[in-house]
Amino acid sequence: MTYARLAKWCGCLLALLGLVATGPAAGADDLARRAAEEGRLILYAATDLSAVRALIDDFERTHPAVRVEYHDMQTTELNTRFLEERRRGGGPDVMWSSAMDLQMKLVNDGHAMPYRSAVTTSLPPWAVWKDEAFGTTMEPIVFVYNRNYFGDQVPQSHAELLRLLERGEASLSGRLVTYDPERSGLGFMLQTQDVQANPTVFWRLAEAMGRNRAHTEATTSAMLDRIASGQAVLGYNMLGSYALRRAREDDAIGIVQPRDYTLVLSRVAFISKGARHPNAARLWIDHVLSAHGQRILADDGLVGQREALGPAFRPLALGAGLMAYLDQYKHRQFIAQWRAAIGRAADVIE
Repeated sequence: MTYARLAKWCGCLLALLGLVATGPAAGADDLARRAAEEGRLILYAATDLSAVRALIDDFERTHPAVRVEYHDMQTTELNTRFLEERRRGGGPDVMWSSAMDLQMKLVNDGHAMPYRSAVTTSLPPWAVWKDEAFGTTMEPIVFVYNRNYFGDQVPQSHAELLRLLERGEASLSGRLVTYDPERSGLGFMLQTQDVQANPTVFWRLAEAMGRNRAHTEATTSAMLDRIASGQAVLGYNMLGSYALRRAREDDAIGIVQPRDYTLVLSRVAFISKGARHPNAARLWIDHVLSAHGQRILADDGLVGQREALGPAFRPLALGAGLMAYLDQYKHRQFIAQWRAAIGRAADVIE
């Protein structure tokens, strides 16, 4: 897929669906005043600062009395740090992460503060849960490839990718990359969602990646570095937003939205029940989800419209179903099967 074609679907999650309240909400001035008195917002996120710098700058220009303290972490680290700090009575005001399952578990376990406003009530049903968890983006999960290797002859579906890998071409050996589900909470969620979408194809793909000596990483950025350098030529299950930004700068990066199904995740935000600056947190949620905030995210390639995906569009809805594989037994079982499939010793204790 060319950059120009991919860029067409980069639009506002809510504004394009006609669901965002565009005018000021009732009580907005009072909320802004109370947030200004707090003067600070502590935000923990699993998003590169470069991807949200424009949004943060705009928030601080709009609300100059509120300064944003931004902490960027990998998804698993983010979850662990939040729980550790909550036990000590600290932590952030807002949690914002693409590891939807981990976010939902935190919310389900009582760590979120409910919030309802004119903006949040405009969300589609799959993007909000109990007025506590809010989907802020629509991001496709894609294949990323090195154009210098593939040209335009690149797999367009999971089945085509499987056929390619099962041919066992020597030039692909050691040059595939995907998430390591043991180091990345996002990677674990995406792979378990693949299992639910098509278990037979996913486990055959995992075994084929093992035979082709696939490399694993904890972040999409690290995978993109490998593909851009030619160390890897194809990446599986990568964040389309990051890939799009890299493709803008590097013609070697190509992107495929799988035509059989494309998982579409949302970066989930919630206000911590222990928030020390709750009004600033509420103000941030409304800002991100407003039509204006969504346009800024769209400019950075962090949101996409569903029309371009057609029947392949498969959004991951907020809800308890996302937590299925966080059950301790299912988690161990998945990791053991993953290790066996890619050729690692399955040393998980049963």
